[in-house]
Amino acid sequence: MKPRKIKDRIYWMGAVDWDRRLFDSLVPLPDGTSYNAYLIEGSEKTVLIDTVDPPMVDELLGQLENVPKLDYIVSLHAEQDHSGSIPNVLARYPDAKLICSSKAKNMLMDLMPIPEKSIITVNDGETITLGNKTLKFIYTPWVHWPETMVAYLEEDKILFSCDFFGSHIATTDLYVSDEGRIYEAAKRYYAEIMMPFRNVIKKNLEKIAPYDISMIAPSHGVIYQNPSFIINAHKDWMNDTPKNLVVIPYISMHNSTKLMIDFLVSSLVEKGVSVEIFDLTATDIGKLAITLVDAGTIVVGTPTILSGPHPNVVYATYLANALRPKAKFLSIIGSYGWANKTVEILAGMIPNLKVEVIEPVLIKGVPLESGYKALDKLAESIAMKHKEHGFK
Repeated sequence: MKPRKIKDRIYWMGAVDWDRRLFDSLVPLPDGTSYNAYLIEGSEKTVLIDTVDPPMVDELLGQLENVPKLDYIVSLHAEQDHSGSIPNVLARYPDAKLICSSKAKNMLMDLMPIPEKSIITVNDGETITLGNKTLKFIYTPWVHWPETMVAYLEEDKILFSCDFFGSHIATTDLYVSDEGRIYEAAKRYYAEIMMPFRNVIKKNLEKIAPYDISMIAPSHGVIYQNPSFIINAHKDWMNDTPKNLVVIPYISMHNSTKLMIDFLVSSLVEKGVSVEIFDLTATDIGKLAITLVDAGTIVVGTPTILSGPHPNVVYATYLANALRPKAKFLSIIGSYGWANKTVEILAGMIPNLKVEVIEPVLIKGVPLESGYKALDKLAESIAMKHKEHGFK
């Protein structure tokens, strides 16, 4: 794809990765992704902001073919999908200086062969002039690594945000054209990557609030010409109060746990609680992550294998602990045969979750009347707690 003009002498460069389906060998990418770089030609200096994932470096180099000189390359984030092609760009423009945050310098030298003499570090709030244009660098740590920063082009009011406000989506659209589609892609991105750091990211949102931003240009996904759309979405996702929603990831081997799940869902809905369930034998784990953004309660459903939880449930529990959703309550339900350490094992896996554990319901064999009564009592407890805490 050729460079695409955003404003006068400001261009999108990069690559659309239509076929990628997994990120970091972990994160599902059902819609592909993009690696966005941006070229700014000032009256005196020219700068490239970020690069692309190394397998797609030839596309970026082709877009730079008619750029005779680069004065600066900016690395907003050291992770290789943004900075991995910097050595290739420096090889073409050996006199260019690489600009990064103070924490990024050693990280970049550790991750790829970049000579120290090529690197210039900038402080939080520092600016560089390109002649008729000015770039200001704002530290935004833990979005989602400790060294991250964003760049604000003062005259054009563009925020180059790197992973901040990103979305994994492959599209020929340069800007948002379908807000519903982009909202879900951005929420998935936030859930899988940013949610563990939401308390720090809240401070970063406050940090950029004073700036007059007319456009947000992230390093994954489309450009936002209406910045309030994505900023307000992040504020909602990071709100400390969850929604009136129960998320139930589960496995059922011989249908006993599934019978329990079905009854609990019906009882919760009857009591005015929304529910999302995920059969972990076939779940897109990213969809589960999206629902965890809003969940007030998580209920884990599992059969028993050798006295412990099913391995897929262990994985989902580990993931929830790593993502640190804002859920306030958690419970465990399931069936067992002869022995059960499920609660003990799963409870030990969630030290990051600041939740109240509601009395689990573990049933030997298939659920009978007493088991269904216990499940109804669990649903009543959840509904009451959601109401008491004002979940809507």
